[in-house]
Amino acid sequence: MRKRLFYLMAMSCAGLMLQAGVVSHSGSGVTVMVDGGTVELSFYSPSTVRVVKYPGSDRPDKESYAIIAEPTDVACKVKESPRNTTVTTSGLTVRIDNKNGELTFISKSGRELMKENGPARFTSITDLGDSTYEVGQTFTLRRDEAVYGLGNLANGRLSQRGITRQLMPGNIEDGIPAIVSSRGYGLYWDNYSPTEYSDKDSGMSLTSQVGDCVDYYFMNGGDADGVIAEMRAISGEVPMFPLWSYGFWQSRERYKSQHEITGVVNKYRELGLPLDGIIQDWQYWGGNYLWNAMEFMNPGFNNPQKMMDDIHAANAHAIISIWSSFGPQTKPYRELADRGLLFDISTWPQSGIDTQWPPRMDYPSGVKVYNTYSDEARDIYWNNLKRLHAFGMDGWWMDSTEPDHFDGNMDFSTGKGSFRRVRGAYPLLTVGGVHDHQIKEDSTKRVFILTRSGWFGQQRYGCNVWTGDVSSTWDMLRKQIPAHLNFSMTGNPNCNSDLGGFFCGHYKVDGKEAYENPQFRELVVRWTQLGVFTPMMRSHGADSPREIYLFGKKGEPVYDALESAVRLRYELLPYIYSTSWDVTANSSTFMRPLVMDFPKDVRGYDCASEYMFGRSLLVAPVLEARYTPEATVKIDENTGWDHKETVASELSGNIDFMAEHDQKVYLPAGTVWYDYHSGRRYEGGRTVNIATTIHSIPVFARAGSIIPNGPKVNYATERPWDNLVIKVFPGADGRFTLYEDEGDNYNYTKGKYTTIDFVYDRKSGTVTVNDRKGEYPGMLASRKFTIVNGATGNRNEIDYNGKAVKVALPK
Repeated sequence: MRKRLFYLMAMSCAGLMLQAGVVSHSGSGVTVMVDGGTVELSFYSPSTVRVVKYPGSDRPDKESYAIIAEPTDVACKVKESPRNTTVTTSGLTVRIDNKNGELTFISKSGRELMKENGPARFTSITDLGDSTYEVGQTFTLRRDEAVYGLGNLANGRLSQRGITRQLMPGNIEDGIPAIVSSRGYGLYWDNYSPTEYSDKDSGMSLTSQVGDCVDYYFMNGGDADGVIAEMRAISGEVPMFPLWSYGFWQSRERYKSQHEITGVVNKYRELGLPLDGIIQDWQYWGGNYLWNAMEFMNPGFNNPQKMMDDIHAANAHAIISIWSSFGPQTKPYRELADRGLLFDISTWPQSGIDTQWPPRMDYPSGVKVYNTYSDEARDIYWNNLKRLHAFGMDGWWMDSTEPDHFDGNMDFSTGKGSFRRVRGAYPLLTVGGVHDHQIKEDSTKRVFILTRSGWFGQQRYGCNVWTGDVSSTWDMLRKQIPAHLNFSMTGNPNCNSDLGGFFCGHYKVDGKEAYENPQFRELVVRWTQLGVFTPMMRSHGADSPREIYLFGKKGEPVYDALESAVRLRYELLPYIYSTSWDVTANSSTFMRPLVMDFPKDVRGYDCASEYMFGRSLLVAPVLEARYTPEATVKIDENTGWDHKETVASELSGNIDFMAEHDQKVYLPAGTVWYDYHSGRRYEGGRTVNIATTIHSIPVFARAGSIIPNGPKVNYATERPWDNLVIKVFPGADGRFTLYEDEGDNYNYTKGKYTTIDFVYDRKSGTVTVNDRKGEYPGMLASRKFTIVNGATGNRNEIDYNGKAVKVALPK
């Protein structure tokens, strides 16, 4: 969806002279004429204000792709003086310097939150022959302030203070101009051209290559959760994903036939390994001339309907790779080309001839990217994609949605201005086009999209963004946590990575596959353990297959560690699915930097190795090699890819993966903590040593946590939740809402779901299972719950028929 720049001022400024301090205002905002330009404020809530600045008095006609909310009338007081204009709502005060337009943002308690450092910057440029500006604004931050967000950055940092970064969509990094401060405010810079974020002693600045105005949103959320809620209020809430999407996903680059992909599903079922999803990567269409044909034209997939029927018969789901580009011998290419809706830029694959180098770009060789900025182009895209949808495909793997763009040319027309001007909106519109068309086509199945690139507001489109083609290294594993956390702080809660990393060729030694190398095995285990606590748990990569059963057999440490991690994921499904409802209904976040739940504990401000998963569980995965050397791999600084220039180290002797090693974990202050697995109690505010083996995932529950555990299953819906184990960790009052619905349609938007509140009262030592609220077809009318003391393991089974039950927590 798009929204035109909306000016709310009741009084026209057309006849006003450009005299500093001239003010007009209405219930929804104010306009102030400053030296050489105009400042406009529009309120979207008492805590969110839009700031627009432009030279002169002529309002630019600007289109916003990310923002879908409209401004609203907000009760506010406007106080004018010769020097300043002050606008105060119930949630925020904005002070405007009447001379240079510099703004200061103040909390309702009178605390200065953020201040502009000087006026907006406008440097005249020409963009495709049109006169416009490079635009920028500098802000003053406090020295002790931490800043989060900016998207998926592969710099390994949690707080983004003191860095300079170009923000735009990419493969390894998605730069998004949105931040959340440890001081409880946020900012979204609504510009889609390449934007430089720079934090120096002189201030934090944002500078965009093309813009007719400075345009940003300031949000005073009070805390990080409040800021995220304000972000989603203006850019869209998060829809529910299907229950099955939270199970384990298997993928590789690539399955070369339908026999191979269905064989993997059947092997998982035969071995009793849990699996819910399988992913078909590229070239099911054939060669590069047929790139992304959105048809099964590869002879290895001669009966795709049978393939999908076989996958579904095994109680699994499938999604399939689709791209933003098309080969010259495909129907979409010809249809788009006839209407002038293809971009003439260099993309991957660069040649229709796989073996030719340098690549040929002349027709009929070149693959071309489609113009997603065109409504007609997005219609054509979906009309071709319907061929795959008709087979019962369960979702889409939308690859290269940034898109791959090798020649760097951004100076061509999109119909909405230059590509440079609207660059950042490409993934938003591409993913949104598929989401919106599928909703219209089939509202009985929830949209589920896995995609490589994201933007502000993309959370509204049912998509899960992964961190791109990252290398299989320990350093890259360590970078995944801060990348996920910062992406989440842009309002996008659904993120994941290729478990084990994408490029693993450097582990192929002496003609053996990477999965046979103990170094790679250790890395895959630790990455998989991290994946348990990400919104999507998905094994994928190139150079070597990744199926769990290739890493050994039952009874061997590596195999058992992988199976154990996947089973823990399924054990936590009721917690995860209920957290997904919290994300949808209450603007919560899956992966939470410690500042979200412990804002007073400054030791957690820049902790990039652990995080909260949901509101109850602290996760501190093992992120260093303990049993094998860390292979050193030379990485291309520009692409983030390894080029197999370094071979993994030689290993000698047997490796004892069950030997214990200490893991240091910081437990935030302000609460008591319990080891989730053993129940051991720890005081917060200190670092503890945890003994680990290859099987270990350090996870802690804060006092008062209530964690529902599901049954042992091989896929998400194999057994009903008719006797959930409810782990209660004493030491503080606690509450948890168990959410249930039909699992895969949009009836929840019509009120077809149930919630059950579990409440632990520390003083009385009782657990109350409150009345069930709501109903949906197929819900359990009666069931059992097994209440377990998380510290001792003692338990008590109760019957429940929807009416409140109170029981003592077993000692």
